[in-house]
Amino acid sequence: MAAVHQELLREQHFTSMGTEISLLLPADASDAGEPVVQLFDEWDRRFSRFRPDSELSTLNARAGEATDVSEPMLSALMAAFDAARATDGIFDPLLARRMVELGYDRTFTQLPTERAGVSLSAWQPGLWRDVAIDPINRRLTLPAGSGVDLGGIVKGMAVDAGLAVLIAAGLPFAAVNAGGDLAVHGIPPSTPAWPIAIELGARERVVTLRSGGLATSSALRRRWRTNGSEQHHLLDPRTGMPAQSGVVQASVAAASCRQAEIAAKVALLSGPTAGATFLEEHRLAGLLLTDDGTEWHVGRWTS
Repeated sequence: MAAVHQELLREQHFTSMGTEISLLLPADASDAGEPVVQLFDEWDRRFSRFRPDSELSTLNARAGEATDVSEPMLSALMAAFDAARATDGIFDPLLARRMVELGYDRTFTQLPTERAGVSLSAWQPGLWRDVAIDPINRRLTLPAGSGVDLGGIVKGMAVDAGLAVLIAAGLPFAAVNAGGDLAVHGIPPSTPAWPIAIELGARERVVTLRSGGLATSSALRRRWRTNGSEQHHLLDPRTGMPAQSGVVQASVAAASCRQAEIAAKVALLSGPTAGATFLEEHRLAGLLLTDDGTEWHVGRWTS
């Protein structure tokens, strides 16, 4: 977040879900952020693919078997597979096993910059269509050999849930920011909107946000080398390899952080023309950065 009359705000910082979380609250909201800290901790313990004892890791270990899941897990999975259907698989939650094969098998802070990798398995796009979900009995069967990675969407959902906690506490304004994926409520006094700073390589743009969420997907961060080949964490589900769409970063404003997170990823994976068309069709504002440094402003984006 760009500077907002700091004397009117209380900032709270903590680390969860592999990133730094910051809360911006009214200066007199002394303990309001603690339930949000607990919420992120609970979500991280449930949804992390890097924790062997997480519910997600248990689900992935049982791929090919019918597995009972909790209500929070079912809600997240339903949201992820709804997004896969709505984008015809450009958003695909079944990328965990491929991510591991490419070397991303631990939190990024623990990931070696250079590492050896295993042989890649034959890629099967569209396996998400074969997932069997029984919402009544809260039971799900993943295709054998597949694995779920809910990293981006579940972070956006956690941001929205955290903001809902602060709204329910009666705060007149608040913001929850998880490593650049954020949502805001109300507007701080003496400012017309929340100013949000977005890094574009070596430069920066500031956009104003009055409500809703904003998310950024970037192939400029979380990069490593496997067997001498550079990798990044945004995989193209059509190829099973790091995306090379011509867009290296996409920022999107939407009604919620979850929606913004999905749209930003789809826009990046789709490339500049198709990505801009996707955002326009869904009446979303976005900023796309191409690999030659060109900025594409989509919809009502202003910065």
